[in-house]
Amino acid sequence: MTTRPRLDFSEYLPYLINRVGWLLVIDFGQNTLARHHLSIAMWRVLAVLANDDGQRQIDVAASTSIDVSTLSRVRSATNSREVVVRLTPKGAAVLARVIPHAIALERTAMAGVPAKDLGVVRRSLRRMYQNLAASAAIGARSAAPAVRASAASAAPSRRRRSGGRTLR
Repeated sequence: MTTRPRLDFSEYLPYLINRVGWLLVIDFGQNTLARHHLSIAMWRVLAVLANDDGQRQIDVAASTSIDVSTLSRVRSATNSREVVVRLTPKGAAVLARVIPHAIALERTAMAGVPAKDLGVVRRSLRRMYQNLAASAAIGARSAAPAVRASAASAAPSRRRRSGGRTLR
């Protein structure tokens, strides 16, 4: 008699993360982003630029885990090889309407979870992302540079920007 491998799906972390993420995407996408004709990818880019405008295209891609090749962008004033992505006035206006909904949804999701536990959750999710991004399981050659850049950006960093160029 051979025993089959068992997996308690109700305790399986990838499943639990996916369930929460799916509900967040469905709620935010249908109830907020759709009204503004935004996709999740567009929202990620706008949110990243709201906190740190004038980023290099590669940094936006790393911060959002998406390809930003369709963004409106300009060459850096300090390095003609760099492409800088900036928030437009229209994008800023949309963000002013969308961010309050994002914050409200986050508060709903976090209700009843102690602040110290939320800190552990955030640190743990960042670490898990780094682990997976660095693992050989991700593997596709075409995705490797973006995944490496994204993994490097998963940890919170403090950067100063000048003229579209990142100073560390």
